[in-house]
Amino acid sequence: MAGVDYLERIPNNVNLRDDRRLLRALEEWQPRFLDWWKEMGPEGFQANEVYLRTAISVDRDGWAQFGYVKMPDYRWGIFLAEPEADRRIAFGDHLGKPAWPEVPGEYRGVLRRLIVTQGDTEPASVEQQRHLGRTCPSLYDLRNLFQVNVEEGRHLWAMVYLLHAYFGRDGREEAEALLQRRSGDHDKPRILGAFNERTPDWLSFFMFCFFTDRDGKYQLASLQESGLDPLSRTCRFMLTEEAHHMFVGEMGVGRIVQKSCELMRQHRSDDVRCYGGIDLPTMQRYINFHYSVSLDLFGSEVSTNAANAFTMGLKGRFEETKKDDDHRLADATYPVTCLEGDRIATRDVPALTALNERLRDDYIADCQRGIDRWNRTIKEHGIDVELRLPHRGFHRAIGSFGEARISPDGRVITEAEWDARRREWLPTPEDAQFVATLMRPAVEPGRFAGWIAPPARGINGLPLDHEYVRLTRKEG
Repeated sequence: MAGVDYLERIPNNVNLRDDRRLLRALEEWQPRFLDWWKEMGPEGFQANEVYLRTAISVDRDGWAQFGYVKMPDYRWGIFLAEPEADRRIAFGDHLGKPAWPEVPGEYRGVLRRLIVTQGDTEPASVEQQRHLGRTCPSLYDLRNLFQVNVEEGRHLWAMVYLLHAYFGRDGREEAEALLQRRSGDHDKPRILGAFNERTPDWLSFFMFCFFTDRDGKYQLASLQESGLDPLSRTCRFMLTEEAHHMFVGEMGVGRIVQKSCELMRQHRSDDVRCYGGIDLPTMQRYINFHYSVSLDLFGSEVSTNAANAFTMGLKGRFEETKKDDDHRLADATYPVTCLEGDRIATRDVPALTALNERLRDDYIADCQRGIDRWNRTIKEHGIDVELRLPHRGFHRAIGSFGEARISPDGRVITEAEWDARRREWLPTPEDAQFVATLMRPAVEPGRFAGWIAPPARGINGLPLDHEYVRLTRKEG
């Protein structure tokens, strides 16, 4: 797309105008990205104007500009957080040395793999969610879906910028491959399993935002500690947008819980399905599924790859600089929960190889805080039910618990008991079919579907009945 003014169309703080090589590479990539967006982005709403937040700079006033825009015209920017003066590497063998402005040659392959794996998740979630617009529970929620989608697209741009700017031909080829893989495709699937799962309904979408995007938070927070300064600064800015995705998930699930509780009290019945609500046991099964699939994203409990990335100074721990230790971990240990034969045990392993598990522990504690908030809503309605996170070994496909039969309460069980109770613990085809019957669009301003409560407030100070998506023009 020659002749594009990238300072206007692609706001950035990486000096694109003066970097002719990088500019040419992005000029070649841009039209292919737009082709991908139009093919795999939100289906049926490409021509509609959406009230979106757009980042045009990294300062407080610039990264949250609100206004109507058609999604293909969204200004996907390239932003790095402001540099820290004399930034030093905070962990590993290079502890205390200046952060790297360029990719160290000896770490080129590992860094590229880290960036590609993170970058692959961004378009994947857009692909998983592309059909949801047609069944939106409100214009408010429709706009939030599209906000998440365009920001995932911007995060793809962020990773592609790093590949183009710092990895030469290999980076350009990887950037192309990011547009060629497809979520759930048999021949060219996305790299991580959770990003090949279907997101068929809005309950699944909210669960995905709460659980799977929360994994993204912890992966980005670890990468922002990287000794490669451009990667660190890129991830720091991405985290400001990722917070909104988790908000959408937590508030979405919370509003469903609230509506279900209201229906339970109104009709004095635990079974609210006949009243158009989603019952709490179904909510629990969806929690069990999305949480367990997201736990796998952290990898094996014991990992030499994670240890090597830490030692090399490429990927740190969550809030690395706040840890009160030597930041080298050469002689440290960390407790890991694992399966030993037919029992679950906890054993101390070298902390360097347990970095995945430590990050998973931070994630689990964060998820529990959200569960606690949903349970407060249930308790406020006088209902004696409590949602729970299942045991970390439940329904796992990776690591010590991969393919093991663990109950939600943490018992090692037989294949026969698993088969007998699986439908009690995980969403069933009947659950999916029922939820699908609720997915009827509510598109009048201020109207909300009967299975979800309205939010407490609108977006950017606007009322709930604002026309957050203008539906006067719709694609066929």
